[in-house]
Amino acid sequence: MGKLLKLTYYYNSGFSVQVGGTLLIFDYWEGEGRCLPPAYRLTPGFLQAFEQIFVFVSHAHPDHFDPVIYDWYKQGLPVTYIVSHDMPIGTRGKQMAPGKELELTKDISVKAFDSTDLGVSFLVTVYGATIFHAGDLNLWHWRQESTLKEIEEAEKAYYDAVAPLKNERIDIAMFPVDPRQGYMYDAGANHFIMTEKPRVFIPMHWQDRPEVAIEYARRTRNNLTEVVALTKPGTIANLTFNDNVLDILIIEPPKEMEDQLRPLRRPGAPTSDPFTDTDLPVEL
Repeated sequence: MGKLLKLTYYYNSGFSVQVGGTLLIFDYWEGEGRCLPPAYRLTPGFLQAFEQIFVFVSHAHPDHFDPVIYDWYKQGLPVTYIVSHDMPIGTRGKQMAPGKELELTKDISVKAFDSTDLGVSFLVTVYGATIFHAGDLNLWHWRQESTLKEIEEAEKAYYDAVAPLKNERIDIAMFPVDPRQGYMYDAGANHFIMTEKPRVFIPMHWQDRPEVAIEYARRTRNNLTEVVALTKPGTIANLTFNDNVLDILIIEPPKEMEDQLRPLRRPGAPTSDPFTDTDLPVEL
């Protein structure tokens, strides 16, 4: 493969992936009250440098869908929107339901897979690289609150949703690791890594708890999957895939930009660990 992919983290579950003159944008959101500082936002001035832009929206939850994305089209930028089948009527773009495939260009295609919440998850092939964005696909159990029957139903829904991914090669996966779930909060992520074996796994949706992503990456990376915690808006991961070699270069925002960030923690977010255990039984 050998092509450079420039992956940038913005906020919550929002990322972009640049490959040459192509930009893919996933679940972009500027936060409650637009708390993401202007220096870290996607702007028309930045976007106009690209030959083609594909914006993916997995579902309509406000932390995955920012209406600002439609301003880009109005400003004449070369934007194509790919959105979930259950997005509101009047939403621009190509709608996708689970099981649907689209060829966007001769070098870029997308498959939609199921979710265990609203909408879909996306698997995008771009110039030979495969990128999976889970949206809100996760094992949404709440073991400290749910009944055994509810937990079993959540597990079945999750296993059924990810089963169609079994034969797909995944180079980069962006997947929820949500500490609000408490005990065994990482069950879905662990299962995904052990069964799908992505070459790079990036935790997301960690509820303004960067330490959760950092600790998860520290203890979960293994010889088949590199787990990369991108916890500061504007952080870039330059990824180069070759047959048996993966090169990763992490570039964090310069200190003078970082100083503009006020702590991004949502009102009411816990400051202590709501969990003490994981369901990962061994160090892979």
